[in-house]
Amino acid sequence: MALKITVIGTGYLGATHAAAMAELGFEVLGLDVVPEKIEMLQRGEVPMYEPGLEELLAKHVAGIEGSSGRLRFTMDWAEVAEFGDVHFVCVNTPQKHGEYACDMSYVDAAFASLAPHLTGPALVVGKSTVPVGSAERLGRTLVGLAPAGEDVELAWNPEFLREGLAVQDTLHPDRIVAGVRSERAEKLLREVYATPLAEGTPFVVTDFPTAELVKTAANSFLATKISFINAMAEVCEAAGGDVVKLAEAIGYDDRIGKKFLRAGIGFGGGCLPKDIRAFMARAGELGADQALTFLREIDSINMRRRGQMVEMTREALGGGSFLGKRIAVLGATFKPDSDDVRDSPALNVAGQIHLQGGQVTVYDPKGMDNARRLFPTLAYAETAAEAVRGAHAVLHLTEWSEFRELDPAALGEAVTDRVVLDGRNALDPAVWRAAGWTYRAMGRPAA
Repeated sequence: MALKITVIGTGYLGATHAAAMAELGFEVLGLDVVPEKIEMLQRGEVPMYEPGLEELLAKHVAGIEGSSGRLRFTMDWAEVAEFGDVHFVCVNTPQKHGEYACDMSYVDAAFASLAPHLTGPALVVGKSTVPVGSAERLGRTLVGLAPAGEDVELAWNPEFLREGLAVQDTLHPDRIVAGVRSERAEKLLREVYATPLAEGTPFVVTDFPTAELVKTAANSFLATKISFINAMAEVCEAAGGDVVKLAEAIGYDDRIGKKFLRAGIGFGGGCLPKDIRAFMARAGELGADQALTFLREIDSINMRRRGQMVEMTREALGGGSFLGKRIAVLGATFKPDSDDVRDSPALNVAGQIHLQGGQVTVYDPKGMDNARRLFPTLAYAETAAEAVRGAHAVLHLTEWSEFRELDPAALGEAVTDRVVLDGRNALDPAVWRAAGWTYRAMGRPAA
């Protein structure tokens, strides 16, 4: 008999996972405790921008004309427990207020709510990013609270979604990690992921602690690579070098590779910053804090980039006050192809300049509503052309393809001064200079 799958938590991760499971041919029931979220999903809408996700939902959500009907949503824990053979827990683990550690309250609540309804054999699969050691504790919780006791098993199957590519990453992952304690749990996960496994996706079977560590280790490595090239940009600024050429040269070494070597204003979002901080906090609890002290410097380099962009802008305007200066900021999200503004370097820079007296106008192709909610005191424009009108400097802070395709000559007609600061090293300096702009990028003082 075909497996039935439930997805608990229908935020960014859960909504994507639920739609992808339906696409793989499973009957899927998604659960959330927020009625508004459930109502949106039942209409085939998502509360965030993710390319391809709404189309995938519309293809499978029951009640939508022409859909497969394989995907439904509920708020009823008993219905979820009765329906599912495999229950994926996809709830959020944000950073605790005032601490580095992650907040496990949503995960704990999900397990505590589901377990008492599990009266028969089931596999509960954690996908949330959690501190190492959590699965061991949650496994005991499951067995203790579930009427089926030992017949309820836990597995840990970390997610590796990239915002903007989440649908592709779920349907065609570059690896699947399964932290399991029995052949039955492994067999069930192999059945769930039969389609990508048939395509050749590697399946890595581990114990619980290793499975929990994979996501935080991967994110720590990526953060290290980004902060490394940004540290090199600081040296290039001091020495008169060109960090773009430096990155190109070292990127040809296949031990290093080209990816994640674009210097700029650093990383943000809901994963990398909070994951490396939670990793440091957990290492401290385990008595292994010295192993991760380098991550504190990675975090510091990353946060320093934002202040350096503000100072570079000040220098470009003559080195004085921002008072009376109009600044256009192109980009609000932490990365392109997303509407996520959590810990966004672009918005942080815009906010700092605004607090120092600058008149800041922001434009972003998808992140405007979220940006307005987070920074209501900034000005917002509906187009890039409107944002730059009268500007003394234009800051390119999120590398949307729309911004790379702008016409510098046309934009130049609207600004007060043709000064562009490229916080992502993604624009073509020659094209902008040919149109009469003063072009400046981080880590390229002489370029």
